Amino acid sequence: MKNQTYPFQLMALPYPYDALEPYIDKETMHYHHDKHHQAYVDNLNKAIAPYPEFHSYTLPQLLTSLSKLPEEIKNAVRNNGGGVYNHNLFWEIMTPNAPSKPVGKLGEAINRDFNSFDELKVAFKKAALGRFGSGWAWLVSDNNGKLSVVSTANQDIPDIDNYQLVLPLDVWEHAYYLKYQNRRGDYIDNWFNVINWEYANKLYTQ
Repeated sequence: MKNQTYPFQLMALPYPYDALEPYIDKETMHYHHDKHHQAYVDNLNKAIAPYPEFHSYTLPQLLTSLSKLPEEIKNAVRNNGGGVYNHNLFWEIMTPNAPSKPVGKLGEAINRDFNSFDELKVAFKKAALGRFGSGWAWLVSDNNGKLSVVSTANQDIPDIDNYQLVLPLDVWEHAYYLKYQNRRGDYIDNWFNVINWEYANKLYTQ
């Protein structure tokens, strides 16, 4: 999906809508993927449709070239392009057959940089709960492979020129409200049961 160009298309879920239950419910997955994610795709295409000079840009290229975009579409591309990019990664980083803990070089790096998996979960939950309003929590690595936890507002992404994105968690209310209501903390705790650590390790080591 990273190499896709205009017109962008909605990424298919890599598993059935109910595959992540009981942690993420079928109804939420329908709304989140079919409505919210689709809207980001539609609005991104609408924004850049009148500007053929950007039709050959991939999504990462658009998001790292915001300064080159016409002022009238810059925010639309930032918000909707970020929404498409973030959700594409979010669906892939989850699986119904999740390993119980990190694997491979990522697992080693977590123990090195956070002392333990449990301490990573504490740091990650703090970042996710501390994001006021809508946004994302992330595990990222720098160019030396050092891990850190950050959060971003709305559909913003960390600096992908200088960081490899390893784990994204959507903390917009639409990601959890049907099942968890205001209990964002419970959603965060349960999300650790569906992380695709094999894929996260692949992202970390690429």
